[in-house]
Amino acid sequence: MTRYCRFLIFGFEEDELDLENGSQKKNPKKGLITQEIADTFLTVPKDFCCPISLDLTRDPVIMEAGAIPNGSQSGKTIAAQEIRLLAKTGRENRAFLAEAGAIPYLWNLLASPSSVAQENSVTALLNLSICDKNKSRIMDETGCLGSIVAVLRFGHTTEARENAAATLFSLSAVHDYKKIIADETGAVEALAGLLQDGTPRRKKDAVTALFNLSTHTENCVRMIEAGAVTTLVEALGNEGVAEEAAGALALIVRHPFGAKAVVSQDEAVAGLIGMMRCGTPRGKENAVAALLELCRSGGSVATERVVKAPALAGLLQTLLFTGTKRARRKAASLARVFQRCENASLHYGGLGVGYAYASNSAQTRDSSFVSGDVSIPMSISVPVL
Repeated sequence: MTRYCRFLIFGFEEDELDLENGSQKKNPKKGLITQEIADTFLTVPKDFCCPISLDLTRDPVIMEAGAIPNGSQSGKTIAAQEIRLLAKTGRENRAFLAEAGAIPYLWNLLASPSSVAQENSVTALLNLSICDKNKSRIMDETGCLGSIVAVLRFGHTTEARENAAATLFSLSAVHDYKKIIADETGAVEALAGLLQDGTPRRKKDAVTALFNLSTHTENCVRMIEAGAVTTLVEALGNEGVAEEAAGALALIVRHPFGAKAVVSQDEAVAGLIGMMRCGTPRGKENAVAALLELCRSGGSVATERVVKAPALAGLLQTLLFTGTKRARRKAASLARVFQRCENASLHYGGLGVGYAYASNSAQTRDSSFVSGDVSIPMSISVPVL
């Protein structure tokens, strides 16, 4: 890049003539030790020239984007790295790079046998995706999403897989893309796998992407089929990702089949109770919301399992006094469920808490529990790498 700037600013000459004493002879740049070094400064590298006109390219964005389709494998790798760096530094650069046509060439590099080329290209796409207009450019590029998912599943390096997950998280910020991403073969399974076995950063990227996907009502079945529910339940025991995992579960259990899938996990209720005891304020909020909706949508079996959980009454009382405003509201609603079930059990001589509550589940919903009522971790942002 330094050499490019030198040629762009000062131009170049093949030969400098020394007219001293009336003679003409070649005069290399002063201070250069060898002719070889002098030639390095006098000859414009082919990578700096427009592939069509062969003139020095004046726009570094065009230079980097244009280098990918015409260069050697090493040249393409270097160009992808430069695009990655340019896309890291500002909003304008991200827009200019996409307008220059970088995205189609970057996604072609995702299948490169070179781990360096693949890593740089997927990271460049991640940085470009931060620009909202570029999200649509990436999603509209036929085959690009599938290639990103392929890197997520089979990437050469850990960083490439991490950045592919982060790219899906960035793209899933657009509601219309959530269903498309979830329907892409292997996408949800790969995110669930990262959440289960990845590094702390990989787990964070995966759980935030799964949270985003769970906010689309039509993705619930797909997430259950892909095993994401099981992985989210297991993640409740991981402090670094428990908050988002509880939020995703609170969204999934709104559907009866989602509630059934969650309650079938032996550790689900215990994990959510643990979050109410030891989680962050937002984590406690999401956990009590998940338990409340589990009672509403899961029928008598789910309700009985929740209200019989050890220490629930004490935790609800604590949350009513110390929780966030939303958490207190959820705790009050769940406390009413608990109280009704206890009263019904006494009234019916212990026939079971579910018998008395199941018929009233629809009528006892809070009007405040709407689609946006699960606490979304707004502090999470897409990394620029």
